[in-house]
Amino acid sequence: MPDSDFFLAVELTGTGAHPASWRRQDSRAEDLFTADYWVDAITAAEKAGADAVFLPDSFGLPPGGAEIAKGRLDAVAIAARAAAATRRIGLLPQAPVTHTEPFHLSKAIASLDFATLGRAGWEVTVSEGAEQAKAFGRKGAQDTAALWHEADEAVEVVTRLWDSWEDDAEIRDLPTGRFIDRDKLHYIDYAGDNFSVKGPSITPRSPQGQPIVAVRADEGPSIQVAVRRADLIRIAPPDLDAAHARRAELRSALLGAERDPDAARVLLDIDVHLADTAERAHEELAELDRWSASATAAVSGALAAPQVGTRAAGAALRHVGTGDSLTELLAAVADSGAADGVVLRPLAVHATLSRLPTVPPAPATTLRERLDLPRPVSRYATIQEGTPS
Repeated sequence: MPDSDFFLAVELTGTGAHPASWRRQDSRAEDLFTADYWVDAITAAEKAGADAVFLPDSFGLPPGGAEIAKGRLDAVAIAARAAAATRRIGLLPQAPVTHTEPFHLSKAIASLDFATLGRAGWEVTVSEGAEQAKAFGRKGAQDTAALWHEADEAVEVVTRLWDSWEDDAEIRDLPTGRFIDRDKLHYIDYAGDNFSVKGPSITPRSPQGQPIVAVRADEGPSIQVAVRRADLIRIAPPDLDAAHARRAELRSALLGAERDPDAARVLLDIDVHLADTAERAHEELAELDRWSASATAAVSGALAAPQVGTRAAGAALRHVGTGDSLTELLAAVADSGAADGVVLRPLAVHATLSRLPTVPPAPATTLRERLDLPRPVSRYATIQEGTPS
């Protein structure tokens, strides 16, 4: 297995990333809208030694007909429910910014950071298309550049609000009845193209100071936001050579944005299906494809190929095999320097979680400490005489 510095995360997409995963007998699809389903999946990932789980979310329904499982629970609410049932694993719900006020997002993620004692993060997403815009009725559909420009401003607002309370703003002085030192609460006074927010937050500064921000760097505008804002940058190239080149490009871009290249971690997405034997894993995946008449090319393409790791052109790296062969792949990723960690995307959640190779769990720490990222000082902190800012 990779060494302890290698970051292992799992993305939990309903019953699985494959659109027909709900048809499996072990899918627990009937429980998908219950808290127990999600707590069981997240705690299984924690027991396997995963460092974090990503929880996808969207205001839109997935495309497709009766062969697709529809709907989802709110990812931040799932993370909040799992907070008390977990002790070590990081929780990173997706939260779209296009139709959500950054003030509300800031307090939701900060509250999650309190509930987890510093294990919270936020994956920034946007809401594309006229259907989601119509559901809110506040504005029309936006193009990709406009969506990610708005997202960039939203992250700026959220992170400023996280800093608007200094660490020692709460004094709780019973004799005088003073709960806070108001000199250590700060207006952020942000005015941009999409938001105007005065602040401060209504939530004190959380255990990590700044919970972890993740961005998937899929295309130009999102890549730019990832380089400027993200602690975790997710990529999905088709092979390790492409991943190595992408990571090098991102590190150069971080340097160009006047950020330390080591201030962000690059995570490689890997679609995964595990069974007791490699042959059985391919048989099960072929069965999923037969069940799904509208499976996308990224899922159905090249799945009949006999070799682990093959994939359709343009699709993410894929592993179809056993827990032992996955261990070999993770070691190869770590040794190649192609990424600082991986995000496993189970095509069928239960099949993969029940066969994940168990890795020695890292000590219970904050998510920032697990990533070896420093806890930032509030940008609004009062500078004491003789003390550097």
